[in-house]
Amino acid sequence: MHSDSITTRTGDKGSTSLFSGELVDKDSPRTSVYGDIDELNSVLGVARAASRRMEVGEAILEIQKSLFVAGAELATSDAGLSKLKARIDEPMIKELDVQCADLENLIHMPRGFIIPGGTLAGGHIDHARTIARRVERGVVRLFREGHIGNEHILVWINRLSDYLWLLARREEGDSVQGKE
Repeated sequence: MHSDSITTRTGDKGSTSLFSGELVDKDSPRTSVYGDIDELNSVLGVARAASRRMEVGEAILEIQKSLFVAGAELATSDAGLSKLKARIDEPMIKELDVQCADLENLIHMPRGFIIPGGTLAGGHIDHARTIARRVERGVVRLFREGHIGNEHILVWINRLSDYLWLLARREEGDSVQGKE
């Protein structure tokens, strides 16, 4: 095996190391949630690649960067949080609120339910939104069970799914499909 190989063999028995070094089961609630964040980030990558609007692609890239901050925090025990360069905090929530307000001013708010898939990128962003909701359910569980203590993650991930809904509508423009 090459010394720079991605294969470490440390997970062959169903465990993995947290960013902070502790060994946990691969199916633990914590690894499940940051695995869902990885999935969310990947789906957003597909959405970004498919996006026809430069500002939407740039917004998605910023979300992806923030997801690395969230994922690192969720993959770190309380004892290791001081090792992190950044954490989800109030300014990140406020920035998401500003972005949501900006989008609300740019788009025509559709009435009724939205049928995902008005455009390819819009459909991928809506897919990402549903994953963000799953992440939110997992974060709520981690918080409730005492695995994490940063309330800002709860707020940020909740706002993120709203932001993704708005971003999908911006990407779709006049192609929004709805059901009143």
